[in-house]
Parts: sequence; structure tokens; C-alpha cells
Amino acid sequence: MLGTREVEIYGRETLKDIETACHAHAQKNSMDVDFRQSNSESDLVDWIQGARSGTDGLIINAGAYTHTSIAILDALRMVDVPVIEVHLSNIFKREAFRAESYVSRAADGMIAGFGAKGYILALDAIHHMTSAGKSK
Repeated sequence: MLGTREVEIYGRETLKDIETACHAHAQKNSMDVDFRQSNSESDLVDWIQGARSGTDGLIINAGAYTHTSIAILDALRMVDVPVIEVHLSNIFKREAFRAESYVSRAADGMIAGFGAKGYILALDAIHHMTSAGKSK
């Protein structure tokens, strides 16, 4: 619903816009991106568990599941690659319940409040944290 839902908080960029920008940025840095979205917690858990092999890093915006999902936390704790948590808005300036992030307990870092640019910053962080970024 990005681009139409609460644009004063999340901006006008669509998920497709963000995906396109991520692919372009990754290509410039010789990175591959597997960009996924689901409203299903079980899909997210399955994808995270699947990232245990053949993945150099994981960027996650768990949306409302950030504040509620122990299942996602448990899955993230099983992944042995850098994990960056992304939020379009600054979750600490919003409702009090949003300040609690289960994802943060497993993430190596969090990027929040930079809108869609946060995903590009997260790609740069993953690049820096992996051998791909360290060899340059």
C-alpha cells in the first residue's frame, strides 16, 4: 500500500519504486537483490529461514510484525548473516508501542526515518559488512 497509505508518514514512493531503486543501486555495487513482500507472517518466516544458505545479508522491514512477532525474531536469530532492520518512518517518534522492536533483538543495525532511502542505506551497510564491500 506504499504510495497511497498515510503518505505523510510513509511518502509517495511505491514498493515498486523502492524495488527498482534497490536493484539499480545493487547493480552498481555488484550485488544481487532478491526483493520480496508479503502480508503473511508465515511467508516471512519461511523466507528468513531460507536465507540461511546462499545469502550474504538480509534487509527486513517487518512492518507491524516488528512489534509483535516472536516467530520472526526466532527465525532471524537462526540466520548467520548480517541483518539490517529498516523502517521508513522514525518508529521512536510515533506511538509508544512502536518503540518496541523484536526484530532489533536479532538485527545488526537499524535504519529508521529516512523514507525509501533507508533501503539504499541498508544495501550500503550490507555491502560494507560483507566480504564484497571489504575487498574494494
